[in-house]
Amino acid sequence: MKKNKIKWGILGPGRIAGKFALGLTHVKDAELYAIGSRSLPRAAAFAEEWKAAKAYGSYEEMLQDEALDVVYIATPHVFHFEHTLLCLRHKKAVLCEKPFAMNRQQVEQMIATARQENVFLMEAMWTQFLPHFRFVIDLLKSGKYGRIKNLKADFGFSAPFNAKSRLFNKKLGGGSLLDIGIYPVFLALSTLGKPEKITAKANIGSTSIDEDCDIIFHYPDNVKAEIGSSIIKNTPTTAVLELKEATILIHSRFHEPSTISITSEKGIETKEFGVTSNGYNFEAEHVQEMLKKGQMESVQMTFSKSLDLISLLDDIRNQIALEY
Repeated sequence: MKKNKIKWGILGPGRIAGKFALGLTHVKDAELYAIGSRSLPRAAAFAEEWKAAKAYGSYEEMLQDEALDVVYIATPHVFHFEHTLLCLRHKKAVLCEKPFAMNRQQVEQMIATARQENVFLMEAMWTQFLPHFRFVIDLLKSGKYGRIKNLKADFGFSAPFNAKSRLFNKKLGGGSLLDIGIYPVFLALSTLGKPEKITAKANIGSTSIDEDCDIIFHYPDNVKAEIGSSIIKNTPTTAVLELKEATILIHSRFHEPSTISITSEKGIETKEFGVTSNGYNFEAEHVQEMLKKGQMESVQMTFSKSLDLISLLDDIRNQIALEY
């Protein structure tokens, strides 16, 4: 793909789509071109708000637009699988919001389809591309402060209960684990790798989804990642990595653009990263770079990483007896 402007489409103009559209305004060579919804008035309103050229009242109609280069899928979790396959079969590159799908089997089929159609596909785990996160990963790789001894990370907020809402509705893939618990799980995977053993427990609410989930990843040499999520209570939403010779604190909210404090024998050093956007621009920039290079897979948020991530989520769900 040699063209200068990359034309983006958004499939599903909801709240997260608005965040992505805002992020896209900070991306060079990006044009928010088309909005696809099952409701034309909804697509038209979103297109007007974000100055997109086209609004479509069906996903298929948007995908038949030959000018469209790449689609950001922003529908509820349970639809990621079918909507990704729909886009790939129309030969449209895909950035699909996390979680990639509902289970490993679906993710495997999405990846197989992307390879078969020879079309780019990536999970939109935006944290992977944020400057503070990249800094932490590079710092750990450098070995400057030794290995991780313990990791603690949480993500919780108190959501008003609504049995029909995306968060509490099982049919929409509701629950804390897939929506926000994925972030501490992703942090542990990115910093410590796959655990030897997982222990998890959850508070299953009246709508049969996990309202709270507490997880421990066990690693060799008694290293642990203690992680958790909640949609019924506010938690610090910080991450603390205890290393041999320092402690790294990723300030709240650790999964979005943030500040880092490193406490060592030299005292406390705080690092700011000067991010002036909402942070969604970084993953979009990476996708555009991959498309311009003709890549079918991200070199950072690889298929392998997405498979490891969904496998961990599957294992946790098995332990807490949460089935969709």
